Amino acid sequence: MTLNDHSRRRFLRGFAAAGTGAFLSRSMGQTPGPRLIDCHHHFVAPGYIKALAAKEGHHVAGYTPYFNLGVLKSYAPAKDLEAMDKDGVATAMLSCTTPGIWFGDPEETAALAREMNEFGAKLVSDYKGRFGLFALLPLPIIDASLREIEYALDTLKADGVGLMTSYGNHWLGDPTLRPVMEELNRRGAVVYSHPIDASCCQDIMAGVNPVTIEYNTDTARTIYSLIGTDAASRYSNIRFLFSHAGGTMTALIERFGVGGPDVINDNLAKPAQPNSRLFHLRRFYYDTAQSTNVVQMQGLKTIAGVSQIVFGTDFPFVTAGRTLTGLQKCGFSPEELRAIERDNALKFLPRLNS
Repeated sequence: MTLNDHSRRRFLRGFAAAGTGAFLSRSMGQTPGPRLIDCHHHFVAPGYIKALAAKEGHHVAGYTPYFNLGVLKSYAPAKDLEAMDKDGVATAMLSCTTPGIWFGDPEETAALAREMNEFGAKLVSDYKGRFGLFALLPLPIIDASLREIEYALDTLKADGVGLMTSYGNHWLGDPTLRPVMEELNRRGAVVYSHPIDASCCQDIMAGVNPVTIEYNTDTARTIYSLIGTDAASRYSNIRFLFSHAGGTMTALIERFGVGGPDVINDNLAKPAQPNSRLFHLRRFYYDTAQSTNVVQMQGLKTIAGVSQIVFGTDFPFVTAGRTLTGLQKCGFSPEELRAIERDNALKFLPRLNS
């Protein structure tokens, strides 16, 4: 065996052991070892799985019949950590996925929020530095949500809260949710938003599940509910994080009132006016989950800037390795990729910097 053959085999063994994510980071001159912060990473508590299983085959408010419960049933912290290590994920921010926890029963919703939050907080405590938590709130029940904010942020020390894009036909900028949003604003909280198919728009096209169109559209709806009213200014202290690159927001930018066809390109090329719709779009954050294609990523870069894009995978439905592979093909420079993979998230998750 030649020295070159020996070196090559040693390299291949090291590559396999390190995992795709860690290799990609090193290949771009980044610090070796796991460094990714996954801001769109789902977990489930046993009681939540039991509640979802009981609703299969039944018409229940808020339940999404297309949802792949089988994937969630197999969730286990050990498997989660194994996948993170394989792909170079240093920290995963735990959150609830669709269909959320509201099925029409306020007591059940409050109990599920508490169980999920305590289960998530235990993972954060048991695996130091590997997990963070976007806590659940029992919305649309306002009083219970205010109590859970206090418990989750003050007692459990959650990193922020995770909300659905809508509750019934009420999006995050709706006055109905104002007491909760004002409390989160008072605290300067991080608010991560995950899409759902709103009550208005379930099963409206035969054979088309909500993942195809409705999830990204509901994300755009909730963004507009904030910037199209005074809500974005009212909640100026909230650090909003939207899933899936802002959904269909990039395609609706002109219709969102950022500028007509004669001026929109000029508007996007210069600093936004204070408190304008573009100003708020440029202070929001957006994750890369299931959006690592050049159309969405370059559109989002044009609207909000690379500084507002953070890494997200949609685990356990999508791996970090697949997300990284897509991200590599979206036209970002090595410096921009470093910002997206970790550095941008540290701006609203400073405890992960230690």
